[in-house]
Amino acid sequence: MKAIKARTSKVLPHYAHVDTCDNSGAKVLKVVSVKGAKTVKGRYPAAGIGDLIFASVVKGTLQMRKTVVPAVIVRQKKEYRRPDGMRIAFEDNAAVVLKDEKGNPKGTLIKGPIAKEAADRWVGIAKIASIIV
Repeated sequence: MKAIKARTSKVLPHYAHVDTCDNSGAKVLKVVSVKGAKTVKGRYPAAGIGDLIFASVVKGTLQMRKTVVPAVIVRQKKEYRRPDGMRIAFEDNAAVVLKDEKGNPKGTLIKGPIAKEAADRWVGIAKIASIIV
C-alpha cells in the first residue's frame, strides 16, 4: 500500500454512515474502525480518502446486512489539497466494499468517480473504476 501524496483531512469518524458506490449488495455502511489510525486519548479515529476501514452494513441485501466488511474510502465531501495546489471535493462520501484486506473489490463495477489517491493506493479498485479524478 503506497503513501498518499495529497494532504487529505480525516473527516469520517467512528459511527459515520457512508454510502457504497459498487454493486456488492451493501448500500449504507457504518464505520466501525479505521486500520492504522493513531489519535490522542479521547478522540475518535477518523478516515479519509484511500483509508482502509472496517464497516458494518446498515442497509443492503439480507445476506450482507449486520456483517462487518472491509472497505476503502474513495470519495469525501471535505476538500483536500493536491501537491500541485489543486483542491478536490466530491458531492458525497462513498466507499467500496472489499473481499479481503489485500484490496480485491467484492463488486464488479463502480458507479461515479473515484479519487486518484485511492486509485494509486488500491490497484484492484482502479481496475474496475469508470472515472478516476
